[in-house]
Amino acid sequence: MKQIYTLLLGLAWLLLIPMVIAGDIGDVDSRDEGNPHSDKPTIVFGVVPQQAASTLARKWSPLLNELSQRLPYQLQFATAPDIPTFEQRLAQGLYDVAYMNPYHYVVFHEPPTDYVALAKERDKKLAGIIVVQKQSPITDISQLAGQTIAFPAPAAFAASVIPRASLKQAKIDIASKYVGSHDSVYLAVSQGLVSAGGGVGRTFNNMPQSVRDQLRILWKTDGYTPHAFATHPRISIEQRQSLLNALLDIGRDDHTASLLKSLDFRSLEAANDSDWDDVRALSLGELSQPLQGQ
Repeated sequence: MKQIYTLLLGLAWLLLIPMVIAGDIGDVDSRDEGNPHSDKPTIVFGVVPQQAASTLARKWSPLLNELSQRLPYQLQFATAPDIPTFEQRLAQGLYDVAYMNPYHYVVFHEPPTDYVALAKERDKKLAGIIVVQKQSPITDISQLAGQTIAFPAPAAFAASVIPRASLKQAKIDIASKYVGSHDSVYLAVSQGLVSAGGGVGRTFNNMPQSVRDQLRILWKTDGYTPHAFATHPRISIEQRQSLLNALLDIGRDDHTASLLKSLDFRSLEAANDSDWDDVRALSLGELSQPLQGQ
């Protein structure tokens, strides 16, 4: 029985590999060719790489598959090896649809990329956290002064931008180490490679229990409008509306609402650009500086 299970697990990963490769966007023009197993055109759906590509592919595939069944086009999962690369691909407009953090949306809504908000999580505010090892003597953020803190990337909004801005405002000087993803932050802290790390509650809760058991949340930021589902201008009004309708319908259907819950989404709602004015009010500056620093 164990050998059969191992064989099935191996076959499952073989089926997953093409999706992970697609997440690295080898040939973005493949969207015009469509899925070889479908007559429908392909639309590239990019997901911010808060976790490893294989983890994201596994988590997002059921939702994208269900959406593709309901839509006149096929959604192709895509991501990037790290957040800075994801930012570069947003800047190049490589994703037809993208799930991006609030700071990314504010920046890439502007010309020349002009991504347009489609949906967001309902009744949700995005807050960052700073975690330390469970046995760490650090009990207050003031004790982080002079310490090295891991962050996913300079422009990771709740996990990096807001915590760093808050620490700076409190005159707590730290050394920032950018490790590429939320998962890498939690692992670096749990292994004692850094004193603390920035993340968000959702990605922290998605980590294996064995990792979470080694960590504790030291501090939590204020809440802001959460991640955006946004579309590139080449996506037509009709395509936008059909995708929005499908996303909302899945959340209302008792048989498919679990697809959202598996991504830690309670429910979704239509979004307007002005929803992210709270982020704009922070006057965080342009994203070009973090991009140039990678």
